[in-house]
Amino acid sequence: MVMAPSSLNESSAEVELLSCPVCYEPLTRVGPPGLILQAICMSSFECKKCYKSYSSKKNYLDLTVTAGLKKYVEAKPIGTELFRSIIMSFIYEKGYRQCFKRYGFPGPDEEFKMAQDYFKSAEGGVLVDVSCGSGLFAIRFAKSGTYSGVVALDFSENMLLQCYDYLMRDPDTPLATDLVLVRADASRLPFTSCSVDAVHAGAALHCWPSPSNAVAEITRVLRSGGIFVGTTFLRSSPSWIFKPLNERILPSGNYITEEEIEDLCTSCGLTNYTSKVEQSFIIFSAKKP
Repeated sequence: MVMAPSSLNESSAEVELLSCPVCYEPLTRVGPPGLILQAICMSSFECKKCYKSYSSKKNYLDLTVTAGLKKYVEAKPIGTELFRSIIMSFIYEKGYRQCFKRYGFPGPDEEFKMAQDYFKSAEGGVLVDVSCGSGLFAIRFAKSGTYSGVVALDFSENMLLQCYDYLMRDPDTPLATDLVLVRADASRLPFTSCSVDAVHAGAALHCWPSPSNAVAEITRVLRSGGIFVGTTFLRSSPSWIFKPLNERILPSGNYITEEEIEDLCTSCGLTNYTSKVEQSFIIFSAKKP
């Protein structure tokens, strides 16, 4: 896609849904407008409250608290670091994700259709795919033409780069597609409050270091009437048996029960909880009142 010169030189001070992950103030943007990959990559962003600036890096916009730091290095849980590896990003859609079927996951195409059914009331709005991985669902959401914009968000740099590579290889997904890649923490979402129409988290909740913090953040950024849809692995064994084992052997895994998921959504202020379960697979939805 080649943008017109007038678009390339356009400066915009408009307030968008993107916010500073430090203070949650809306970011001022300078560059081509729109939730389009190329436009975002050609723009610069600044928080007028803390004066922290943000820009794209390797085709994704880094909106983590640590963006731009040169010396400070923060250690993350083992599971988080695993998914940041180039090996995991490469194999995720080349065998790893296919193994989910043995646990009841119906497969990406069917899971996408199920999510779309829940998102009918969000058509025409902005959708954020939290923990998007290699773009397995984010690209499908963008190609559907259902939304005015899709944000593919992940903490893993290599997952976002793999997502970009898939975008470039897909002849049906031009750069003009309303899709942007953002690096961010699920527990510190870089969006202004009440600015997002739909949030999707596919096979993600069990990977979050703190599901409660992440769901609270999702609730904050959703508009009134906004929908949260997620899938994850369920824990079937009693918590007094499983949790001690989980904490010692799988410190990065938060495998919880269906009752705990509903309790979590409700405690964060979400309503109209519904779910479908097949073996260890669950797809659930909840609404912000």
